[in-house]
Amino acid sequence: MIIPVQDLPLFKKKALQWASSFDAVCYLDSNGFNDPYGKFDTLIAIGVKDEVTARIGSAFGQLEAFRQNNPGWITGFFGYDLKNEIEQLSSANPDGLEFPDLYFFAPLHLIIIKGSQTEIISDEPEQVFGLINQQQPIIHQEQAAIVLKSRFSRQEYIDAVKGIQEHINRGDIYVTNFCQEFFAEQAKIDPLAIFTQLNAVSPNPFSTFFKWKGNYILGASPERFLAKRGTKLISQPIKGTAKRGTDTQTDELIKQQLRNHPKELQENVMIVDLVRNDLTRSAQQGTVKTEELFGIHSFQYVHQMISTVVCELQEGLSAIQAIKNTFPMGSMTGAPKISAMQLMEQYERSKRGVYSGAIGYLSPDNDFDLNVVIRTLLYNSAKRYLSFHAGSAITYHADPEKEYEECLLKAQAVMEVLGGTEQVDSL
Repeated sequence: MIIPVQDLPLFKKKALQWASSFDAVCYLDSNGFNDPYGKFDTLIAIGVKDEVTARIGSAFGQLEAFRQNNPGWITGFFGYDLKNEIEQLSSANPDGLEFPDLYFFAPLHLIIIKGSQTEIISDEPEQVFGLINQQQPIIHQEQAAIVLKSRFSRQEYIDAVKGIQEHINRGDIYVTNFCQEFFAEQAKIDPLAIFTQLNAVSPNPFSTFFKWKGNYILGASPERFLAKRGTKLISQPIKGTAKRGTDTQTDELIKQQLRNHPKELQENVMIVDLVRNDLTRSAQQGTVKTEELFGIHSFQYVHQMISTVVCELQEGLSAIQAIKNTFPMGSMTGAPKISAMQLMEQYERSKRGVYSGAIGYLSPDNDFDLNVVIRTLLYNSAKRYLSFHAGSAITYHADPEKEYEECLLKAQAVMEVLGGTEQVDSL
């Protein structure tokens, strides 16, 4: 059912407010970014018609079976540690969140917004529209500042980077993504208010409000992991970050410096090569190509270097298998991929879980679009455990202190909505 909406921003706010009262909701917002591969501006999946929750072991197989039983719209997430199902890997670091490794649901109601057109897919679309319009604005209480802790002190992080660089010098790996967790225990937040503020402070093309039961994923991701459009697969890894300038002239200069920075170019091209290799597992022979190399894209706080790698999908290969063949995304692992993942399990001090995983949807035509879970706050309301990670690419030329500062830069928007960067303490 196509419905007329006069005030789209207000409708989206009311729709999310109504949706958040359900046990499961997936809200995906492109925030007006121009994306040639985007199917919609906003998607809201609400309520559970059917669902699958899986742990490592047979998660992809369970999702394949779930997909066959639910050929319409489904939304959900893949946790990073599904790597242990794909390769001979393990994870023994502490996990404060205890989220499942995979969760997908077929929604009772779906809202799709594209341009000025709004569509409600439901057995009772008129009732859904009426309930959304009846929503009264919620007055959110001001968020008390959250005192965050880090798994690393500044010096510990710098020492760890130096240790990783010794492995690079020995040729064990070429590049890796080293991540640290910021967390708070006994934290009480209003997830809807936090997401609304985060999306205002840092609007990004793969922003996400995801809820199932008392667990929340509040994301401001700028990165696409993998999308399928017809027979075409698209991956857009991000490697290369620079802080925005305070005025137009400085900002443009910083963009040019990023575009020509040897270290940033090096890490981007290494991950592009890794993604090209990953896509060959799902591609028709000879179809893998780089559509854009070293593209500079600007966001609220940072400029990012983004490349686009595409291929034609092998005939007969399922969408789920194509995802599995590329998971986890190269931008969050390193090269060689397996060696980098093994090494990071030794150096990192917490389980990544949903962080470094992917959130998105599969549509009735069997297309899909998945983001990379970065710049994202994770919250288990039952345990009152709040967590987010930040990471940076470590190469031979990396400056350990600058990599630490890059982590803080990437965490800036999340820290701001939680009460400011001055709240970060080390263990």
